[in-house]
Amino acid sequence: MKHQLLTLLSALIFCSLNAQESILGFTPENTKKQQQLEVAFESKLKASNLDKWMQRMAAEPHWVGTAYGEKNANWIQKQFKSWGYDAKIETYHVLFPYPKIRLLELKSPTPYKAKLKAVPVAGDEFTAQGDALLPSYNAFSRDGDVTAELVFVNYGIPRDYEILEKLGIDVKGKIVIAKYQGSWRGIKPKLAAEKGAIGCIIYSDPADDGYGRGDVYPKGAFKNKTGVQRGSVMDMPTYPGDVLTPGYGATKDAKRLDRKDAPTITKIPVLPISYEDAQPLLAALDGAVAPRSWRGGLPITYHIGPGPAKVHLKLEFDWKLVPAHNVIATMKGTDFPDQWVMRGNHHDAWVHGANDPVSGMVALMEEARAVGELVKKGNKPKRTLVYCAWDAEEPGLIGSTEWVEDHKAELQQKVVAYINTDGNGRGFLGAGGSHSLQAMVGQVGAAVADPQKGVSIKERKSAVDMVRGGNEAFELYALGSGSDYTPFIQHAGIASLNLGFGGENAGGEYHTIYDTYPHYKRFKDPDFAYGVALANTAGRITLRLANADVLPFEFRQWHSTVSGYLTEIMTETDKMRTSVEKHNMMVAKNMFELAADPKKPFLKPAKKEAVPYMDFTPLQNELAKLKITISALSKIEISTLSKERLLSLNSRLMLAERVLTSEEGLPRRSWYKHQIYAPGFYTGYGVKTLPGVREAVEEKNWKEAQDQIIKLSKTLKNFNKHLQEIAAML
Repeated sequence: MKHQLLTLLSALIFCSLNAQESILGFTPENTKKQQQLEVAFESKLKASNLDKWMQRMAAEPHWVGTAYGEKNANWIQKQFKSWGYDAKIETYHVLFPYPKIRLLELKSPTPYKAKLKAVPVAGDEFTAQGDALLPSYNAFSRDGDVTAELVFVNYGIPRDYEILEKLGIDVKGKIVIAKYQGSWRGIKPKLAAEKGAIGCIIYSDPADDGYGRGDVYPKGAFKNKTGVQRGSVMDMPTYPGDVLTPGYGATKDAKRLDRKDAPTITKIPVLPISYEDAQPLLAALDGAVAPRSWRGGLPITYHIGPGPAKVHLKLEFDWKLVPAHNVIATMKGTDFPDQWVMRGNHHDAWVHGANDPVSGMVALMEEARAVGELVKKGNKPKRTLVYCAWDAEEPGLIGSTEWVEDHKAELQQKVVAYINTDGNGRGFLGAGGSHSLQAMVGQVGAAVADPQKGVSIKERKSAVDMVRGGNEAFELYALGSGSDYTPFIQHAGIASLNLGFGGENAGGEYHTIYDTYPHYKRFKDPDFAYGVALANTAGRITLRLANADVLPFEFRQWHSTVSGYLTEIMTETDKMRTSVEKHNMMVAKNMFELAADPKKPFLKPAKKEAVPYMDFTPLQNELAKLKITISALSKIEISTLSKERLLSLNSRLMLAERVLTSEEGLPRRSWYKHQIYAPGFYTGYGVKTLPGVREAVEEKNWKEAQDQIIKLSKTLKNFNKHLQEIAAML
């Protein structure tokens, strides 16, 4: 009790010292009310609840379709109801492959059969649950039975294949072995298949994720030699969600694709393995010694191959429809019930999932509980709050995607913003999202104290960013993919955020049997102090969006950010042109010298295709016009607006993000509608900003690049028109 009182007292002192004279979107009078409300909200947060709930939720494995996963969903629903929410479960029926056969053998030169099993560890009873543990595999690998020579491809990303090509090494007809990291795992089999490989193996190298980082579990947090990272290899850059119902909800009676026609199932079989199982395979390789940057931490010489190592990979899955249970809890707003502020975190896990996702889920629940207490004391939100616990996130963002696709039309009319969380731990605030929300998130960051350092989480984030080579200004990172914000922002065009703490919680438990409560308590956030900080941060953002007089979207920082993206692309295009021109001048010089002295040997590289001068002026012009409009909009004094004007203004502001989408979507992947942010086609989770233009430039598809410039300029023109209409209305 004494500790709680001291914590509350320090929080009150911090808030009084850091009280802001104004909060974005609030009148002076309502700023004081909101600050008092947030202090009351923070005082109700209890770390003990997070601890207790994690023990309950992570007690058994609970991937999608399991009995314990359903029990968790029902329990979450019951908690929300007890806190005063109208809570229901919405179930979708989604394709989920469960492994039946997993066989990996080194056939020659020395036989070895992969164990494919992680060992239980002392002091962690959850790792000894035997058959209850989900076998290690990659969901949405194709069934297959292949035997071929092995080739080591480093991380299996585009630049690695460029090096292989220079070395004269072809993976066609081969099985590749790639290290985890370097990109999202699904890119590795995707690229391998495009290069002609017939199978893919992925392992965690100890230099990246094992004893090269620190002591291994159970002595330390890092991956031991038998640990294996599970994960989906669905081609999510094409579309996430149920592979059989692209673009529409996987309801019980939905029309489904034939599995053989599902484009997001990998084209080749792929299997994850431990570094214990990887070492004999890699040691059996010969051929060129791998470049220094490719070598890992195993006590072997890393060779590339191909061969003489020959491996046999056989995979077979039970492909069946399973129920995905989403919990949707609603607290109706008093003034604007048809304007929704949404919060979400998934509840399914690959195994126990203490860190991923339960650490984020329990923070969301504690936030919702504290809000419920405020409501019971008369502090009802002006806008409707919708808290969501998603199922089937791990195999491909399935639960949230199906729900968004099923309710898309209503969501596009009613949702103000979506705030996402996922795994959480000790360290620094990580915040990404729509840059129209950047100013508001920065203000919230200045009002929340860091549990360790006492300074604001904004100050601590800025300090870390500067050490890492960034600047002092508070900035959101751009959203690519990788969690449940994806369908909201990328498909439905709803302003979104993704929040979490980390940086001092490194470990190797990710998607393994070791992501357990004991591991989390020892190495991640022992006192759940950063779980409370996450609840405090996300809760304040939710309450500000719910109660703001004018929705706190700010477009000057948005404009500065988007202008920076355009400058990046233009600069990169100029660099590409200069590089090609220098190369072609060297070729011409060599040819001239060869003609003058035919006996003299010269390298005769081929000329490269010239990089044309792209016309970026349509984008520059639209951004210049937007700057004028945004400047005018920022001068509006909200305290002078009538209730009717405020209602009309907010109705238009909440639709602004949707104007940044295009119904036809991005080239070759129409599911992705947003024209400012998207996951990269060959980066997976990694973001590509101004994606239509940027990716066309990177692929040297100059006609498409120019077409995408025109398309994006029309999007910006429509956005400018939308903001002008808001300004004129006022």
